[in-house]
Amino acid sequence: MQTRKPVVAGQFYPGQHDSCVDEVNECLEARTLSESLPETIVAGIVPHAGWTFSGSLAAVVFSAIKQQHEKVHTFIVFGAAHGYFGRSPAVYDRGSWITPLGEVAVDEELADAVLSTSPAVSDPSAHISEHSIEVQVPFIQYLFAGAKILPILVPPGQQAVALGAGVGQIISRDEQKKIVCIGSTDLTHYGPRYNFTPMGTGAEALKWADSVNDQKFIDLALKLEPESLLASAAENCNACGAGAAAAAVAAAKKLGKAEGLLLAHTNSNEVMLRKMGTTSTDSVGYAAIVF
Repeated sequence: MQTRKPVVAGQFYPGQHDSCVDEVNECLEARTLSESLPETIVAGIVPHAGWTFSGSLAAVVFSAIKQQHEKVHTFIVFGAAHGYFGRSPAVYDRGSWITPLGEVAVDEELADAVLSTSPAVSDPSAHISEHSIEVQVPFIQYLFAGAKILPILVPPGQQAVALGAGVGQIISRDEQKKIVCIGSTDLTHYGPRYNFTPMGTGAEALKWADSVNDQKFIDLALKLEPESLLASAAENCNACGAGAAAAAVAAAKKLGKAEGLLLAHTNSNEVMLRKMGTTSTDSVGYAAIVF
């Protein structure tokens, strides 16, 4: 049986069991759910930076899901394609994933259904070095004991929308299992480090990245417009996992959702200032959304 071992444990999040559990709890306790949540949650958008920067935003999405649904059978986690350059979404369709919290099984039955009805392909090797899904898995393991996962890397093309709609159709036909889709993406990568400075550098430029450029992505996600979200990301460079987000939004739309709910929005510069008392010329945006 194929097993994916962690590649960013000890870097993006703790590599040992006890310290990983401790930080999961810290992330969960860092933010409270002050919003009135939808009665059912079918999908979410989470960031995928190191937990120090964005773990609390990922945690609040999983916490919201837990609050509304004690039992989730499977999380379909759409990941950003940072190092995968295939055109088709890549499914990890067999075996299991390992994190410091143990082993979690891949939902092979669901994988077969997705592969047979969508533009996705079986390509576990595409997942070997990608972190955008891995950093979500410990939250699933901690909060939803026994839940399975279905990892899918999603390039930022129109196939992302077809994939999400197809997944939504599969979920709608399965009345026995609660399945939730998660789209993993960070938002605007602004500054000299990222070679993206359309508004120059400095505090006002970083404010624009957060309040204008990120907001364009957030607004389109909340309105469930996956095609426009992809186009905006291509034009405005405001999401590194636009395909993953578009797939989650398309699935939510197929499942009857009409709007999303923004739980939190911040950026790495704000986190640095709050936690470390310093700032940077660069910044990355993070959002937590449920549908």
